[in-house]
Amino acid sequence: MKKIAKKVLAVMLISVLGMTILSACGGSSGGENGVVYVYNWGEYIDPETIEMFEEETGIKVVYDEYETNEIMYPKVEAGAVNYDVVCPSDYMIQKMIDNDLLQEINWANIPNSANIGDQYYEQSEEFDPGNKYSVPYCWGTVGILYNKTMVDEPIDSWTVLWDEKYENNILMQDSVRDAFMVALKVNGHSMNSMDEAELQAAKDLLIEQKPLVQAYVVDQVRDKMIGGEAAIGVIYSGEAIYTQRENPDLEYVIPKEGTNVWIDSWCILKDAENVENAEKFIDFMCRPDIALMNFEYITYSTPNDAARELIEDDDIRNSTIAFPDLSQYENLETFSYLGEEGDEMYNNLWKEIKSE
Repeated sequence: MKKIAKKVLAVMLISVLGMTILSACGGSSGGENGVVYVYNWGEYIDPETIEMFEEETGIKVVYDEYETNEIMYPKVEAGAVNYDVVCPSDYMIQKMIDNDLLQEINWANIPNSANIGDQYYEQSEEFDPGNKYSVPYCWGTVGILYNKTMVDEPIDSWTVLWDEKYENNILMQDSVRDAFMVALKVNGHSMNSMDEAELQAAKDLLIEQKPLVQAYVVDQVRDKMIGGEAAIGVIYSGEAIYTQRENPDLEYVIPKEGTNVWIDSWCILKDAENVENAEKFIDFMCRPDIALMNFEYITYSTPNDAARELIEDDDIRNSTIAFPDLSQYENLETFSYLGEEGDEMYNNLWKEIKSE
């Protein structure tokens, strides 16, 4: 769900690391044999932290990447690879819990989890009641990124994405839930709506918007906005931090109608063969210095309060993008898993939008 700019060397390091270990291990694990299999978002970790973990623990990391929750889920469900650790988003964690794909966390074996702020565990209760299955890793919001040299008014509403004067200068997320979130919020509805009338109205609104949209994108919104190829884009807050570093003319806002506040968390799969090593890996990632390294590398907000205290740059540590005061905003929600019926309903409506 959340990725930073392409870092070719980093990707090469991870790829070589993974291929080397897969070759040495024959592509499968035999229990607690000095290896842990990790499945994570693309470019969502500092490769140096993997090397440090291996050096400190002697445990080899077989590391694989995915682009979306929807790509990750069927691969894990099918057991195509015996992964130990995965990092799904909130609603997908709920789905995996419902389908008995995760095992409960033994918190005694992850003492560094105490560095995570209480508010993030409280938010996690929405999709993981009792905080039994997930350890928060990154969090953020979805908002509007706009180029101040191309937009001549202050932006505070999702409705700007329907302004005809920005025709062919608008970038939308190529994501069914994120796109519907925007339209549902414009209409004053919950982004977890299962009301057919509300969803039809959101679909109609997205079809109405479609002629104004330059492209439906995921990672490309970052690069297009940095390059001045579009005026406005829907973007994840972590990407916004990176884009502002590259282009100071860009501004990020959380619209007044509300938005999605998301959390990606570490989980251990039900059939994990290397549980002890998985716990050590997650605990290592919760260590303040390691959490800081990952935050500085991927620019997505860390829920690790101890790591935040280590940030030397006051502007970053107090950034309203990285660490917004959510009490200032209304109608903030976290995505919920809506069941197979909900998945089918949203996906069918999305196909109708795309086919128009």
